[in-house]
Amino acid sequence: MHDIRLIRDNPDDFDRGLARRGLAPLSGKLIAIDEKRREVIGRLQALQERRNAASKEVGQAKAQKDEARAAALIEEVGRLKQDVPAAEAEQAAIEQELQTSLAEIPNIPLLEVPDGPDESGNVELHRVGEPREIHDAKAHYDLGEALGLIDFEAASRMSGARFAVLKGGVARLERALQSFMLDLHTGEHGYTEVAPPLLVRDEAMFGTAQLPKFKDDQFQSTIYSFRSKNIKPRGPGSYDSFDPSLMFEITDADERRAFEKLKHSGRIGISFGKKPTISVSNRTWLIPTAEVSLTNLVREQILSEEELPLRFTAGTPCFRAEAGAAGRDTRGLIRQHQFTKVELVSITAPEKSLEEHERMLGCAEEVLKRLELPFRTVTLCTGDMGFASQKTYDIEVWLPAQKTYREISSCSVCGEFQARRMNARYRPAEGKGPRFVHTLNGSGVAVGRALVAVLENYQQSDGSVAVPSALQRYMGGLERIERAG
Repeated sequence: MHDIRLIRDNPDDFDRGLARRGLAPLSGKLIAIDEKRREVIGRLQALQERRNAASKEVGQAKAQKDEARAAALIEEVGRLKQDVPAAEAEQAAIEQELQTSLAEIPNIPLLEVPDGPDESGNVELHRVGEPREIHDAKAHYDLGEALGLIDFEAASRMSGARFAVLKGGVARLERALQSFMLDLHTGEHGYTEVAPPLLVRDEAMFGTAQLPKFKDDQFQSTIYSFRSKNIKPRGPGSYDSFDPSLMFEITDADERRAFEKLKHSGRIGISFGKKPTISVSNRTWLIPTAEVSLTNLVREQILSEEELPLRFTAGTPCFRAEAGAAGRDTRGLIRQHQFTKVELVSITAPEKSLEEHERMLGCAEEVLKRLELPFRTVTLCTGDMGFASQKTYDIEVWLPAQKTYREISSCSVCGEFQARRMNARYRPAEGKGPRFVHTLNGSGVAVGRALVAVLENYQQSDGSVAVPSALQRYMGGLERIERAG
C-alpha cells in the first residue's frame, strides 16, 4: 500500500516508478480523489462544529426568552442532524475509493533494479556448480512413474489435474528435504520455526497483497448456512448475493440484533424460497505460501526496535489455483495446485532491510549448495518482479531433462508496502513516534521443485535415484531410491 501523502509530495517520482513497471501515470487521479476526500472531511467538520454551536445557542435563546430564535435554531439543528450522516457516508465512500485505488497499485522498484519488459531483462549475478553430464536425461515424472513412486492418475481421479500422489522413497524424500531445510534455517541461520494456520481471513491475504489483485489465483473455503423461521422479505425477488443492503426483516428481536451487526460486514446473504435461509460467509483462504501467515504475525502490532529483526520459517503445504498457467508445465510437479514449501520471512527496521535481503538470499542458496545442485541467481527486472516487491532475487536450479535453469526460490524485499496494509509498526529506540517495519520473504526453498531437481540431477543409468549425502540421515541411511516392490 502506498502513502497518499508521499504521492502528493512527490507525484513525478511516483509516476516515474510506475512507468518502470510499464504503467501509466496515476498520481493525478489519486491526488484528485484525495483532494475530494479532504474537502468532504472539511465540510463534515464544519457541519459538526455548527451543529454543536447551534445546539448551545438553542439553550441560550431559550434562556433569553427568544422563542423565535430558539425555534429557528431548533430547525437548523434538525437539518444539520440530517446533513451530518449524509456527509459521513460521503466521507466513507471517498475513503473507500482512495483505499481501493491505492491497494491495486504495485510497489515501486528500487533504483538499482534493472529495467526490462519481462524475464528477458533479468540480470544474472552468478552461477554455482557445474551441471552434471547425464546421457539421455529423463524428466522427473518419467523417473517417478517408472519407479512406481509418483502416481498422477490416482491423484487425477480424486482431485483433478495438477495434483500428484507420492509414495515410498519419493514421499520420504520430500519429507527429508523439508526437514533438512528447516533444521538448516533454524540451527544455523537463526530463524524461528513456526507452525502457522493454513487457512487465513481476507485481512491477512490483503496484508501481504494476495488480495484483491490475485483473487483468482487463490483457493477459498465455502460458506455455511442455516435456516430460520424468523425472516421475511420486505421487497420482491430472491436475494442470493452477499449484499449488506438487502431488504429483509427479522421478526425475532434477538436474531435481529445479531444480524444487524453481520449485515454491515458484507458476509450475510438472504434467500427467500419455500424456506427462508440466512447464509453467513465464513470465508477463509488456503494459503498460497506461508509468507501470508508468517508476515501477518506482526499485523496490528507495535514492536520495539530491540525486537528486530524477527526471522521466521515454516514448512507448509501451499495452494494455488494457477489460473493463469493454462498449458504451462501441465506434466509433472513443477506447477501444482498443492505443493510443499519452506518459507523465510524477516521483519526489520528500514535501515536494515537491504542488508537482510542479501542475508536471506545467502540462506536460500546454502540449501542448494548443501544438496550439491547446480544453480544460478538472477536479479529480476522491473517487468518480471512481483506485485509487492521492491527488489527480487530468483534462484534457478538446473534441470537436466529440460536443459535449463528453473526458479526454485524468490527472495524479495518489500519495504513498508505490506506493513502499511497490515498496520505493522515499531518504536525506534530514540523514542520517536512509531514507524512502519520493512518486510522480506523468500523460499528457503520450494520443496516440490527441490524434489524435482534431486530426482533429475541424481538419476542413475539403471533408473534409480541416488540420495544426496546431506539427506541420507533424514532417509534412515538410505543411499538410493529404487523401484517399489
